[in-house]
Amino acid sequence: MESNRKNPRYNPYLCITVNRKLEYNKHSKMVQRFDFLVIGSGIAGMSFALKVADHGKVALICKAGLEEANTYFAQGGIASVTNLAVDNFEKHIEDTMIAGDWLSDRAAVEKVVCGAPEQIKQLIEWGVQFDKKENGEFDLHREGGHSEFRILHHKDNTGAEIQTSLIRAVENHPNITIFKNHYAVEIITQHHLGIIVTRHTPGIKCFGAYILDEETGIVDTFLSKVTVMATGGCEAVYRNTTNPLVATGDGIAMVYRAKGIVKDMEFIQFHPTALYHPGDRPCFLITEAMRGYGAVLRNLAGEEFMQKYDPRLSLAPRDIVARAIDSEMKLRGEDHVYLDVTHKNPEETKRHFPNIYQHCLTLGIDITKDYIPVAPAAHYLCGGIKVDLNGQSSIRRLYALGECSCTGLHGGNRLASNSLIEAIVYADAAARHALECFNRYEYNTDVPEWNDEGTITNEERVLITQSMKEVNQIMECYVGIVRSNLRLIRAWNRLDILYEETERLFKSCKASREICELRNMINIGYLITRQAMERKESRGLHYTIDYPPVKK
Repeated sequence: MESNRKNPRYNPYLCITVNRKLEYNKHSKMVQRFDFLVIGSGIAGMSFALKVADHGKVALICKAGLEEANTYFAQGGIASVTNLAVDNFEKHIEDTMIAGDWLSDRAAVEKVVCGAPEQIKQLIEWGVQFDKKENGEFDLHREGGHSEFRILHHKDNTGAEIQTSLIRAVENHPNITIFKNHYAVEIITQHHLGIIVTRHTPGIKCFGAYILDEETGIVDTFLSKVTVMATGGCEAVYRNTTNPLVATGDGIAMVYRAKGIVKDMEFIQFHPTALYHPGDRPCFLITEAMRGYGAVLRNLAGEEFMQKYDPRLSLAPRDIVARAIDSEMKLRGEDHVYLDVTHKNPEETKRHFPNIYQHCLTLGIDITKDYIPVAPAAHYLCGGIKVDLNGQSSIRRLYALGECSCTGLHGGNRLASNSLIEAIVYADAAARHALECFNRYEYNTDVPEWNDEGTITNEERVLITQSMKEVNQIMECYVGIVRSNLRLIRAWNRLDILYEETERLFKSCKASREICELRNMINIGYLITRQAMERKESRGLHYTIDYPPVKK
């Protein structure tokens, strides 16, 4: 659901761009000018950069290093129809619509599914090596919700294979400038020119972004003709997550504060099988491909239980499996279940899942002999910045790609391995559209500098760290796999207190990654909670005991 101002609990304080009077320094700071400003370095950001770099200068902003992206940690694979002897586009489209609980935008689904094979070829041209059989055909996997084997993969570290191949390509392109350890603070719109902007203001434009250089502590101005938000997801707002801890929803929060439209934030996908090892954050992911391979879920008594919840057993869509595990844990008073792959050929298991095998072995678990302890963890956001079929947001000159965007593909629940292919298909569409019009855009030279006054004390750092932990606790307890009106209201009230405290802190201190991440996490928690409150039904990943699902 889209956010709107009609909600009786609408909080105007969470919707302002920067809740302070900006007083800009008079001394000169660095102003960078690029044709394309890409914020984020996963498959979406890097593939867009490569697709436009022959036509203009590109700035690629990396919050940390190039490897620190959700793409790198994707184990399972990338979905595409390649075996036409048994598979076709209609089957993939139907599987996606079913997984999305029929909330998916069919035009977006058709765009991704039909555009997938061409983009797989592009990835191969960039150096990605997908596993093949001895006869040269792709060694395809099948995952939950898929009716056919259509998942291309590279062992159990497909994301790392894609990421490293793209890194080599962007590093070798002369028109791409990589800014590592740079953090986007805010996107620049008319608001920063002293013009009052509301969510209903027509023609909001993006002129670039204020970017913090973490080495110098200075916020520089990056002006661009086209800006691309490719900042990934937001699952680090939860305590238990499979995402790298940089996934704090920065892009979504920035666009929302700039009055862009954000949609479907209530649909948070919890991966059913994160490795249960207390103290680990993020949690190590046990890919869904292992269940496609034949692994079986069991409770701590060693009993299979999925037959009680769905006829598809362990290969049911992720929302069903995650809720089933959550139910078993609560019924039995236990904090995890088991994933059993011991009945499969040990050598074949080690060949298919070498990284999982080695990681578990370091913890004393031999997956060929021992059950794997698993529990659900926040994994993927199906909503985000609303975009059209070209990847354009509601703000002109601003595109959103990858997990931070809401294309309509996923609807109420993402079909396994559809995310990586969505990212590159929409990166291609956005690149084509941007190249048609970017030369008509001019740099806005009236943009003022960012105010860099203030300091951050050690006491303030402690407050920021503690507030982050509180956000994690609130979201985990009240806005998790199973929700209720009472829990959501409690989350809302707790987040509102944290918001007020954090805004006062933000006004008084110099911009830093820590304080900006905290602001963004609170904004994201608020959006998830608010849009969950607005959806008066259990649908897809949003399950509430106050509106039980209608039996079909």
